[in-house]
Amino acid sequence: MPEEQSQTIMAVDELQAIIQRCQILKEADFRGEDFNLFQVAGQKCLEDGYAAQLLEVVQNEKNKVIIKNMGWNLICPLVRCILVYKQEDDKREHCLKILDQLVQLCNAKELFLGLLEQIEQTSGEQVCQTVMLLLQPLQTVLFKLQNKKAYSVGLSLAMIMNQLTPLPVPYTKQQIQEDKLGLCQCCNAVVDFAKPFVNEVVKNMEKSSECNDMELKEELLKFCMKSLKYPLLTAQLEQLESIEEHPFRRFATEIIDILWDMRELIPLVFLHHKGRSPSWENEEFVDVEQKNSADSLACLSYLMFVQYFGIDCFPMVFSPSYLLQCNMTHIEVLLKRTEESVLSKGLDLFESSLLRMEDNSLLHQYLEFSDFITVPQNLLKVMTLCPIEHLRKKSLNILQLFIDKFDAEGKYTLFRCLLKTSNHAGVEGYIIQNIKDQIHLSLTVCDNSWFTGHHLISLLDLVLLLPEGAETDLLQNSDRIMASLNLLRYLIIKDNEYNNQTGVWTMLAKIEQNFLKPLHVGLNMSKAHYEAEIKNKKENRREAHNSNTVCSVTVSGEKMPAMTTEMQLQVLRSALFTFDLIESVLARVEELIEVKIKAVT
Repeated sequence: MPEEQSQTIMAVDELQAIIQRCQILKEADFRGEDFNLFQVAGQKCLEDGYAAQLLEVVQNEKNKVIIKNMGWNLICPLVRCILVYKQEDDKREHCLKILDQLVQLCNAKELFLGLLEQIEQTSGEQVCQTVMLLLQPLQTVLFKLQNKKAYSVGLSLAMIMNQLTPLPVPYTKQQIQEDKLGLCQCCNAVVDFAKPFVNEVVKNMEKSSECNDMELKEELLKFCMKSLKYPLLTAQLEQLESIEEHPFRRFATEIIDILWDMRELIPLVFLHHKGRSPSWENEEFVDVEQKNSADSLACLSYLMFVQYFGIDCFPMVFSPSYLLQCNMTHIEVLLKRTEESVLSKGLDLFESSLLRMEDNSLLHQYLEFSDFITVPQNLLKVMTLCPIEHLRKKSLNILQLFIDKFDAEGKYTLFRCLLKTSNHAGVEGYIIQNIKDQIHLSLTVCDNSWFTGHHLISLLDLVLLLPEGAETDLLQNSDRIMASLNLLRYLIIKDNEYNNQTGVWTMLAKIEQNFLKPLHVGLNMSKAHYEAEIKNKKENRREAHNSNTVCSVTVSGEKMPAMTTEMQLQVLRSALFTFDLIESVLARVEELIEVKIKAVT
């Protein structure tokens, strides 16, 4: 007889010997040694491919008491074998039947711990496979538990979500279709696993105005909050062509439905704005919720107000400005993140909230809420620092949308704030262009005290000056300087000294002192410096007899690609061109001032 077959028969014989010995014992007489021997022999049978023989032992009515007490020890080798065998393998089918028998016969508490242990120990590519394999057995066991059922359901869901969370969320259409790790399928399987417990809570709520099973409701709410943060916060939730049922959209729908069924959807939407915590009985959960719920609540608002999940349940009694106010906290949370999937949700939520509003309808008093200042500041960071071009462009469009929604005083206050805090010449130039547009409306369409007279003079004090006088870096601040000169040129042309609606003629001397004269000096210094640099480069090139000499440039501590002398000369000439452009506009402004003054004289 071959040695391998002999060892296998020995393993089966050993199992039978242990079974026969235990059959004659009372349940109370089982010893630790019996448990160990049963586990080793059963594991050996499974590993050697004799699952059919083990199934016969488990199904034998005489062994019912033995399996009830010792069977849970087989969970670990069973799961390992099921994951190894192919779908069509008979041995896999035998293992699944054994697992089913263990669920029916074993002590519920021990089996529950054994199943959770398997989920906790799995990792990597096997996480989703293991979870989906054990969800049904785990659900059955949980319904058998009499004591601490809510705690056990919560522990199960928390363990499952903790194991899933490290897995990357499929984002592109191809990744979602491939579902390489099985996460899309697994998430929906987990929500199906939770449904019977949700139904139990809902049933109790229907019987009474208050939920009698508050602990179970709390655990299910924790699960929903975790699901909103992962995978939904980072998931791609837009409709995708050729994907009939988007797995994450289905998952989102189920989570929203659970919250609605448990009467928590609307309270959660307004939770952060009201500055209150949900009325959990468990104080420990209150602390955790306060620390970790911001991402989840932001995702919930995105689902409702951008993707319209559960919007049919939402009462249509709130004004667009109130909804914007409620969402600003969530928008701020999302805009602080750097991941494209999260950042884009913040931009979408901001845009969606603004599009509900009429232009000029947002009262300036809203700027007294800190979120209405910090959110546009975060938006500016996206505009200037985000490496993703389409998000930078979108953020610029949203900034303009935000400006357009405010009343005149709101626009005025927002412009002052952004000019003082942006520290970015391109942004300042954009704001100055907006100021020019508002002045134009005020002069041509309807008179507006905020962009004429003494209010405008105060604003122009921030605009028509050089931040560091003549020593200002004109190249770095060229966007701001050009916008300021264009604004001044417009004011000189459009407003005359007799009417002086804008007040520009009153402050002309101040403008010349703080802006025009320092700009002249700065231009002369900058042009002289760059012309000298060009001369030096040309001389060095002639001396080296090689125009391909390279130099290294360091920016913010990072070494940039090497530049040839020709490339350096091109950069220097470009700077001179910018100075010439500024100088030509400056000359035109001074010419206009002179003409107007002569005309008055």
